[in-house]
Amino acid sequence: MLSQKFKLAVVCSSNQNRSMEAHNFLVKKGFKVRSFGSGNQVKLPGTAADSPNVYDFNTTYQEMYDDLSSKDRNLYTQNGILHMLDRNRRIKQRPERFQSCPDHFDIVITCEERVYDQCIEELNNREASSDELGSQSHIINIEIHDNHEEATIGAFLICDLCSMLHSSDDLDNEIDEILQEFESRCQRPVLHTTLFY
Repeated sequence: MLSQKFKLAVVCSSNQNRSMEAHNFLVKKGFKVRSFGSGNQVKLPGTAADSPNVYDFNTTYQEMYDDLSSKDRNLYTQNGILHMLDRNRRIKQRPERFQSCPDHFDIVITCEERVYDQCIEELNNREASSDELGSQSHIINIEIHDNHEEATIGAFLICDLCSMLHSSDDLDNEIDEILQEFESRCQRPVLHTTLFY
């Protein structure tokens, strides 16, 4: 079973679009996955580019859905935000912040370089687990623009990468070759680092 090979996290900025699309897709493919945001707040598009809707990570997807429905149901239906929130509330109750989760993940996939940097900073600041060096974790970034179409494409790419990683018999020694092959197939830059925490 796929879920037993490694613990997987997918992280974007607000745990709304890219990470949740990938979360939804990966679960359907049998992976054990959790999704997170790395920002300080959850931000969703507003009526203008300079006025986003801002929520705390403790706000449920249902509360966001209800709030935006009451503000302008037509706008948030047309731009796909209500559809996205509807999907999200079917997966889990609320967005989660990566920095607030103490769990160890074997693989952390991020959806933009800024999020990759935030996750590395967070993991570098954590105390090592009970063994001397801590447990190994691979942090991988695939650049995915934050829009609905790119989130869907990104979910397929992330699933493809996870399948490649899952098929490895010696991930720690084969990951560089796997990532090179994946990068040439998807034609997107991939960042990777290994941390012990």
